[in-house]
Amino acid sequence: MQTVKNEVADLLKRLPDNCTLEDIQYHLYVIQKIECGLKDEEEGRVYEEKEIEEKMSKWLEK
Repeated sequence: MQTVKNEVADLLKRLPDNCTLEDIQYHLYVIQKIECGLKDEEEGRVYEEKEIEEKMSKWLEK
């Protein structure tokens, strides 16, 4: 397993030389969100498509 420092170093190597601090922050944000989503899935914190459709229909009725 890579350390956070190594993951950031790998990200910086993949980004273009002219990227901005905002670009770096955005990519770190996206990586963090993906990792959180994968962890949620592993721990069973997910919704089935039918559940989402039911929730959305209730929200749209309001």
